[in-house]
Amino acid sequence: MRSKPAFITCALLLGMCVSWGQAQQPAKDQSPPRQPAGAPAGSVPATETIPAPQSAQASQPVNDPGFMDPAQVKELAHKIWIEEYRINDLLTQVHPEKWKISNITRNSFYQTLTNLRTALDGLEEWRAQFEKRPDSVYLGFQIYSGMNAALPRLDGVARAASQYENSSLGAQYSQAGSELFDLQQALQPYLAYLLRNSDQLLYGAQTNLAGCQSELGVALRGQGGPAKPLKNTFVELHGRRHSNSRPDGQKPAQGGKEKSTTQPEKKAEPKSK
Repeated sequence: MRSKPAFITCALLLGMCVSWGQAQQPAKDQSPPRQPAGAPAGSVPATETIPAPQSAQASQPVNDPGFMDPAQVKELAHKIWIEEYRINDLLTQVHPEKWKISNITRNSFYQTLTNLRTALDGLEEWRAQFEKRPDSVYLGFQIYSGMNAALPRLDGVARAASQYENSSLGAQYSQAGSELFDLQQALQPYLAYLLRNSDQLLYGAQTNLAGCQSELGVALRGQGGPAKPLKNTFVELHGRRHSNSRPDGQKPAQGGKEKSTTQPEKKAEPKSK
């Protein structure tokens, strides 16, 4: 029966929140509409046409810093894909096995190539998902982080290609790195825009909830009855008790050890002839 007051309190809380939200909206005239002059008494008044609500994307201000519509975001994602394709094409033109370098330097360069390819593969996975969900802050952040992982390794490949392959190929790597960095900087304001909107929505929800809780506390003040003490109850444990009694009715000897009741057998004496 103790759950019934809690259920009533929760229902009151929900009702107060709904009524408080309705009170924030401008009140409309609840009186029935007047019929025009000359209209018959039993005629049905014309219904009011309510326009359909606009989508959240259409209501966003275009001049908001960092704002980009879905078409612009997809265009930016496509440019990132073009840059990934260009870098992968450049990686096929480098031949470290022909360089006159030590094995230690060559193995280090191979590791840099492996890390660069891994970073590009991860970047492409996040980019493909972000192209389908351009309003995702999480996917945008993963793309930004993927570019951070690829840029320093791409710079290492560009310096090595300029030194050991040819300067023209190294310059192409450097140009690809600069363009990838420019795309990263173009993505950063849009991510800041998404984060700012999410923060504002969260702050508004927290503010409304705090106001609702405050008004509800004032409304319910003094309505609850005094606390009722609970009666002490005796808890009876039904367990199996183990007794020290023996099945034959004998008690063990003092000191915790039992004396043996059996006597040792006597050896048979040899018979005299």
